[in-house]
Amino acid sequence: MMLEDFLSPVGGSIIESCSGGNEQVFGKRIGIHQEIEGLPEIENYRLAIIGVMEDRGSDNAGAAQSPDQVRKYLYNLYWGNWDAPVCDLGNIYSGEKLADTLAAIREVCFILLKKNIVPIIIGGSQDLTYGNYRAYDRLEQTVNLVSIDCQFDLGKQEDKLSHRSFLSHIILQKPYILYNYSNIGYQTYFVNQEEIDLMERMFFDIHRLGNLRNNIAESEPILRDADIVSFDLSALRQSEAPGNTFHSPNGFSGEEACAIARYSGISDKVSSFGIYECNALADKEGRTAHLVAQMVWYFLEGFSLRKGDYPFARKEEYQRFTVLINGGEHELVFYKSHLSGRWWIEVPVRESSGLSSERHKLIPCSHKDYEESMKNEIPDRWWRAMKKAL
Repeated sequence: MMLEDFLSPVGGSIIESCSGGNEQVFGKRIGIHQEIEGLPEIENYRLAIIGVMEDRGSDNAGAAQSPDQVRKYLYNLYWGNWDAPVCDLGNIYSGEKLADTLAAIREVCFILLKKNIVPIIIGGSQDLTYGNYRAYDRLEQTVNLVSIDCQFDLGKQEDKLSHRSFLSHIILQKPYILYNYSNIGYQTYFVNQEEIDLMERMFFDIHRLGNLRNNIAESEPILRDADIVSFDLSALRQSEAPGNTFHSPNGFSGEEACAIARYSGISDKVSSFGIYECNALADKEGRTAHLVAQMVWYFLEGFSLRKGDYPFARKEEYQRFTVLINGGEHELVFYKSHLSGRWWIEVPVRESSGLSSERHKLIPCSHKDYEESMKNEIPDRWWRAMKKAL
């Protein structure tokens, strides 16, 4: 099937909203799927925006109307100092059933990923992440998923797919291609202890809101190891994103959300990025849609700063450091990139489910991890990765 079978054009009123503006605004610098001209030649682009008008998997009715609301703000932002070509492919309408919409997302994302084009998904509800994830089934690789969310969205094993249970469907349904899951910003009072214990038993990487708010830069190594980044706006404070049914007084700020989006863009490994649960009906003043537009802008800025680090560069191109722990009981091998100054740590991995895990041999870390190892302390991320690899 062709992309045209799944996507509807961007509305003329949205395109016209920036027609009187400066030629440097976003809407004047991108390729746009239009009614008469049709789809742009996607081979000429490196990133593609996709709206998904679907919220039946959520209690957040109104999220289906958010993509066009976001575009009204995004198209009027000024283009940044970058050369990466961007297109807007329009909207995936909700299918007859939720499963039909998820199948459309899977096919559209698969087509783009095969052409090395990064999909930027504007939802819709966060269960759409499942459709994005299943696009990787035919790429014959394991996948790391990072979710920015106030909870884990595990649900119960018997629950049907929804924005509160999609993660259990990712973990339990074949084909099993999930290598690692990371959560950024969970709030403990929204998560029961059994779920936390399960995450620890599976050696998943979970980070409480308070630990990262003190130093948002610590989220960068987590995002650097992601293939898919899924951002649920319920991770933000109510004052920052009122257009969300599930908001609460605590959460990340708008500035921190934009920093996370920028770190996601900088990652050489991130190949798809989605922002979900913006509710256009509840967003009376447009503040939430405006913030989502700025997050997309920051992701693009980050993308323009990619350095081509691991897994695209050889280990021989890095500065190597070996640290012996407990008199040689453990040997930790660190690598520092000459291009970006970023750090990785080596972990022995095994083949898993017939899919190559070679791409997980070096996991991102921070200079802080190296400093801890010099004090004879083993970084937590190395322990988790080691246990997962055994």
